[in-house]
Amino acid sequence: MELFDSPFGPVELTSERWSHIVNFHPELRTLKPSIKLVLENPELIRPSKTDPKAFILYREISHNKHLAAVVKINRRNFILTAYLTYWIQS
Repeated sequence: MELFDSPFGPVELTSERWSHIVNFHPELRTLKPSIKLVLENPELIRPSKTDPKAFILYREISHNKHLAAVVKINRRNFILTAYLTYWIQS
């Protein structure tokens, strides 16, 4: 397990969640340092449309390409998933 700072306080990235992320989004395998950057200094935070305790943190990593990290906020904050996107949820 790794801990990252975020606007919500410490956020966990478990080995199970990291395996899930790279299994479904293999392009993120080399972007773990960027996930840390998104969590520590997001450019935008949006609430999830489906879970009131989840938030999506965004940071542009290249021209119009954003890294999104989905964080669940509860008694222990943790990363649900992360992905690359050209579209930011409104």
